[in-house]
Amino acid sequence: MVARSRTSDEVLAARRSVNEADATVTEKAEMLMEMAMGIQQKPKSIDDLLAAVEIYEEALDLCGDTDVLLGARIRARMATALMSVPSDDVSYLDRAREAMEVAIATISAEGKDEEIAEAEMNLGLICQNLAGMGRGKIQDAISAYQRALRVFDKSKFPAEFAILQNNLATAFLSIPFSDESGKMREALAVQSFEEGLKVVSLIDHPTEYAMLQNNLGNALQYASSSHRVENGFRALEAYDEALKVRNENDMPGEYANTIANKANCLSNLPDDPSDPEKGNPNNMALALGLLHEARKIFGAVGENQKVEMVSTAIGEIQDLIKSDRTIQTLQ
Repeated sequence: MVARSRTSDEVLAARRSVNEADATVTEKAEMLMEMAMGIQQKPKSIDDLLAAVEIYEEALDLCGDTDVLLGARIRARMATALMSVPSDDVSYLDRAREAMEVAIATISAEGKDEEIAEAEMNLGLICQNLAGMGRGKIQDAISAYQRALRVFDKSKFPAEFAILQNNLATAFLSIPFSDESGKMREALAVQSFEEGLKVVSLIDHPTEYAMLQNNLGNALQYASSSHRVENGFRALEAYDEALKVRNENDMPGEYANTIANKANCLSNLPDDPSDPEKGNPNNMALALGLLHEARKIFGAVGENQKVEMVSTAIGEIQDLIKSDRTIQTLQ
């Protein structure tokens, strides 16, 4: 006998409670939507997300044409669940985009401005993920984010504004760097990160603040600029700001990402910016220590691909250190 999973039990319980409820069809559809949202909120596996999608579909079937706006809201929530499914199968994102676009058509006509903006923001994420898989245009994501910004302005919705600026920046940076316009997009990305940081603070919006600082650091250190060293030290400052929030105990994965980014930045900076000819043995040693720490944490949280990436970086730095010592010995 095969034991049912926790998710299967929750799906069965959801169906049973709705069937037994003394409620209207609309109320039952709303109940199913709330149950699906509860399962989706803290998924422990892909099965949880697929179960949430299944319940959303049942809610849609139940709702039918009785409440068009409710149906659109259910469809929009289902799209976010489909978008979150961790899979190389692009069909989940295709379904998510279709569902969100259908939902937006109704919400735009009958819903609140905030609902429309939230749906556009999520559509942007879906389009950006599709573009990354070669199944869409990044401009579609940028356009959706810009539409969302018409409502989520910096004064009334600082957290949403900051997230949108972060998403816009990452979208700009994802466009292949093939001509001079690439430098302009890099500048726009840095500007977007900085715009987001103007409206969020370490105290009031720590998660968004750390995300923006980490990503600003990445944008600065990889920018194709003649001010590479200056940008590198600005990037270090941004990473240190992010690490005021990201720590090993509360946010191990995010912490490891940031210290790995900081390590890469350090490995490319001189110990003394006023005398770069002296090299960077101290920064190399600091970078190596951070990478070893990041690899340990990535291993503990099961990020095996990142373990391999960090291991490669460690090997490259160790080779550089050996090479520098050989050169010094020969001199």
